[in-house]
Amino acid sequence: MKTLRRMIHREALVSVAYATLVFLALFFFFDLVDELRSVNRYSTQGYDFARALLVTALTVPGHLYELLPITVLIGTIFVMARFAQSSEFTIMRTSGMGPGQALRTLLLLGGFFVVLTFVVGDYVAPQSDRLAETLKMRFTGRISSKAMGAWLKERQQENSFAVNVRALTPDGKMLDVRIFEFDATGQLASHTHAASAQFGEDGASWMLEQAQRSRFHLEDEAHAWVERTQAASLAWPTHIKAEMVSATLRKRERMTTLDLFEYIRHLKANGQTAQRYEIELGRKVFYPLSCLVMVVLALPFAYLHFRSGGISAQVFGGIMAGLSFFLLNNLFSHVGNLQNLSPWIAAAAPSLIYSLLSLAAFGWLVLRR
Repeated sequence: MKTLRRMIHREALVSVAYATLVFLALFFFFDLVDELRSVNRYSTQGYDFARALLVTALTVPGHLYELLPITVLIGTIFVMARFAQSSEFTIMRTSGMGPGQALRTLLLLGGFFVVLTFVVGDYVAPQSDRLAETLKMRFTGRISSKAMGAWLKERQQENSFAVNVRALTPDGKMLDVRIFEFDATGQLASHTHAASAQFGEDGASWMLEQAQRSRFHLEDEAHAWVERTQAASLAWPTHIKAEMVSATLRKRERMTTLDLFEYIRHLKANGQTAQRYEIELGRKVFYPLSCLVMVVLALPFAYLHFRSGGISAQVFGGIMAGLSFFLLNNLFSHVGNLQNLSPWIAAAAPSLIYSLLSLAAFGWLVLRR
């Protein structure tokens, strides 16, 4: 059994690696072509083809995280179908490999890819994305993945603050900062605009530069006035950290599990909805586990009897079934957000549905074949 396990694992690893390299090369080419537009735009600032090549290469781990479950499915289906076509799997069964042992063999392989996907998605990809952003920021001057920048909220005693940061610079400076202060009744109490701001070394304040502050005074409907002040620098006490601003400017999909967890705590502590980020946290947890779903989905192909030339259609059908899993996974995240479903149900439902379907197909083939 150890020899058979090694052979299955070796063949599957080679097939998955080959499929992964092909997809990564394709995505790398498309990203490089897209990055050439930035070369044309920032060529006068020193952003040349070599740096664009490096930035594109640093995005590869992010694509690897997204592609691993799909390539695991493609590689494993191909190996299992080839074993069935050449009758090698029939020989394995007559040698003593029962259905339970075959399932455990593939689950062990899937467990390896679960760990690999988690490590790449939570450690390698975020770090490489940050390096790519930092490198590109040296020539573009700022980072902001959203048209309106980052919006954050914080409560301080009885008042609440809505903060907008338009962009970040390579040295960690915030640009075009707007702070809206609301009193206990929800009325706008003040508005502060700063051309830039720095995070305080104590972690409990921001230093606003070129600040303009407008305070709104309302005694009654007939007596109201605006007090305007300007300052070259102004300290604003806050517990919004640099990691929160940086995480908000990035896409949710690129945040690490820890960043998502801390940001969800910050949103809840300030009375903001965290539904989208909770669903993304659930997806972060369950997405690596989809590798197990993929290997279970591939196992029934070993019990099919292929005739000459019939393997291509079967493998194509299996791949389409796997891709439908990812379509359903994305669909559930949007449906969960719209229907206010439990984040963990929205994240786990596709994996549970396809796991049960795969095990049902596997059990039916074992009983019938």
